[in-house]
Amino acid sequence: MTVVCVRESIFTAAKLNNMKKTVFVFGLINGVLICSMMIYSTAACCKNPETTGNDVLGYASMLVAAAFIFIGVKHFRDKYQQGVISFGKAFQVGALITLIASTMYVIVWLIDYYVFIPEFIDKYSEHMLYRARADGASPAELAEKAKEVADFKELYKNPLFVVLTTFVEVLPIGLAVAVISALILKRRKKENPELSF
Repeated sequence: MTVVCVRESIFTAAKLNNMKKTVFVFGLINGVLICSMMIYSTAACCKNPETTGNDVLGYASMLVAAAFIFIGVKHFRDKYQQGVISFGKAFQVGALITLIASTMYVIVWLIDYYVFIPEFIDKYSEHMLYRARADGASPAELAEKAKEVADFKELYKNPLFVVLTTFVEVLPIGLAVAVISALILKRRKKENPELSF
């Protein structure tokens, strides 16, 4: 009885280590991708607040980063779970990958903002007003946008607000991808692997 318990404990510990390894590796890959895009876009905004940015590149990089959540869950299922995974376990792996990437994103942003580009919020405010003018906002709409920008700048003086808003930029998207990945990749033993994704 004791031998069986020890064997099960070792097996459970090995599975947990495999999950940690998968989450760490794919979380880092996802984090590097989203951090790279963030650094590029903030540098472009600081250099020229009238830049329009490249929405296609931005969305493409987000999709590539999000794909690594799916790939990470699939890797864990296929390599360490013998092709079988529940929705809950698949979501757990995807959510943890997202949490690592999002935490990296927040840490990199805090360093970038407070150490290298403390003037970013002023440049970003200029950018928002420029975009409003370029989109043909009326004087009343511009005044409203200016008030909104001023309120945001005031809130951004609070480091806790900076952390929370930075998390909100990426965490919800990653969690949504984790749910979709779990729905697509869940597989029970009785299913025919040839018919499953």
